[in-house]
Amino acid sequence: MERNEFFVPLSDSDITFAELSAVERLLCSPQISNGQITEALEHAFAAYLGRKYAVAVSSGTIGLLLALKALGIGPGQEVIASPYSFRETAHAISLAGARAVFADIDYWSGALIPAKAEERITANTRAIVAGNPSGHPAPWSELRAVTQRHQLLLLEDSTEAIGSSYKAELVGRFGDLAVFDFAQPAALTCGEGAVVVTDDIDIAVGLRRHRVHRLDERSSVVVGSTAPYQAGMSDLAAALGLAQLKRLDEILERRRLVEQLYNVHMQSFEGIKPPYVGLHVTEVSWLLYLVHLGTRSTRSGRAAIIDDLRDAQVESAAYSQPLHLQRHYFDFGYRRGDFLVTEKIADRALALPFHTHLANKQIEFIVETMKDASINVGAGAAIY
Repeated sequence: MERNEFFVPLSDSDITFAELSAVERLLCSPQISNGQITEALEHAFAAYLGRKYAVAVSSGTIGLLLALKALGIGPGQEVIASPYSFRETAHAISLAGARAVFADIDYWSGALIPAKAEERITANTRAIVAGNPSGHPAPWSELRAVTQRHQLLLLEDSTEAIGSSYKAELVGRFGDLAVFDFAQPAALTCGEGAVVVTDDIDIAVGLRRHRVHRLDERSSVVVGSTAPYQAGMSDLAAALGLAQLKRLDEILERRRLVEQLYNVHMQSFEGIKPPYVGLHVTEVSWLLYLVHLGTRSTRSGRAAIIDDLRDAQVESAAYSQPLHLQRHYFDFGYRRGDFLVTEKIADRALALPFHTHLANKQIEFIVETMKDASINVGAGAAIY
């Protein structure tokens, strides 16, 4: 389908003159890849979260991979994770050579259930990786209690949740480390890139050694003992990210307005549930506007709705293809039916366009089109 001026994309970055100017200044400077801008972004992001250290990397998956390497987690060890997310950061567990042990999720929030994670702990378990699906915070207090009881590491996948808060604290402050991703459709985007934050200097040093070696470190016997992945963030991406970080409050406020408009138009429909906000959740900074089709809906019915929206020039997407159903994890023995809640929600979760450039009329059109499409496939009914 040829895209035209009426096409509504799933995401659209909030880029202003401030971002363009920041990138232009770097391009006009004598050095565009010396790492100074990346270091500035690291300091600013650590300060934003109130954490001691931040390490910028090339992607969220690479960030978690380097973190696992820094922690010495690899072959013969297990990491418990959720099979449900938009960003498949948990692939890093396999890339590190460890075994991903999945546990089921909460039906409403989509977050990892602490009790289910605890059931999966064995003598080989080293860590739990929990995410904030589409921006909704996980139950971090309960997860921390589980890891403390079993002396495990708690790793926070916040790749979808910049700006969300739990019990009045920003996500990214709960794990021994946390990973943020800056690729679309995140509120803060710099094309590609991510940041890992921690308060542990040993983790930060390990991350940097596995990421890349600076020129002045190459002769170091200590640093040179680790072969780096050459997985740093470019200064160009960092310049864009730093400018976005300075505008983050403004961007998040504009996204909240879009969320409110969606909620207004969603009220008159039965069979489609708007995004859920759980107990102790102070703020949700949604990655996408994620709705759940009713129990009458099927995976094929959702696919038909996506097709109808595409015909109407609206981009939408299935939020999750569960990890345990992807071919790679079949080799570990996972099959359909292993995690019934994950599968049920994944078959019915529909991500709608969510970005600051959406106008009220567009949101109204998106919702009405989705309503008509869902009636056609028997997934819902209008309330009159």
